[in-house]
Amino acid sequence: MVPALTLWLPILLSAVYVFIASSLVHMVLKYHANDFSKVSDEDEIMDKLSGYNIPPGEYYMPHITDMKDREKPAIKAKLEKGPVGFLTVTTGDYQLGPALGQWFVYCLLVGLFSAYLTGLALEPGAGFMEVFRFVGTVSFGGYFLALIQNSIWYKRAWSTTLKYLVDGSIYSLGTAAIFAWLWPG
Repeated sequence: MVPALTLWLPILLSAVYVFIASSLVHMVLKYHANDFSKVSDEDEIMDKLSGYNIPPGEYYMPHITDMKDREKPAIKAKLEKGPVGFLTVTTGDYQLGPALGQWFVYCLLVGLFSAYLTGLALEPGAGFMEVFRFVGTVSFGGYFLALIQNSIWYKRAWSTTLKYLVDGSIYSLGTAAIFAWLWPG
């Protein structure tokens, strides 16, 4: 067994690696540039929505709190008429800094979970590939698997989810390599 906190260096370095890799994916490679579609009459829609003073949050239209409500004629009519939508509202002064800070903390958390589980499973001196395979699997779960449900439940394009699969693979392979390289002997 290897205590997770003794693996602080690979936890930190893997978080730095993922932070840099994700920045390169989004700022240099830019294959996520078309993840969101533009609505026609964007200015008109934004003007209309701003008049409602919708607080930041996530919304579903038509709003249904009980699945039995889907059988009510009024709800059925709304669903048939459409559009049915998921809406995420943020503030107009959306700051990238706090989001990047939270992303880095998340990367540290994935590294910590990877260290914890791998430390429980493997002993000091475990082979490079054994550590690589274990950390890669755990970190892949942290960086990708939870994103699949966005395509299942919220109709995110599967092509977008597949791009996140590529991202999750890049992040988990780097994380695995760093842990395997720095695994205690």
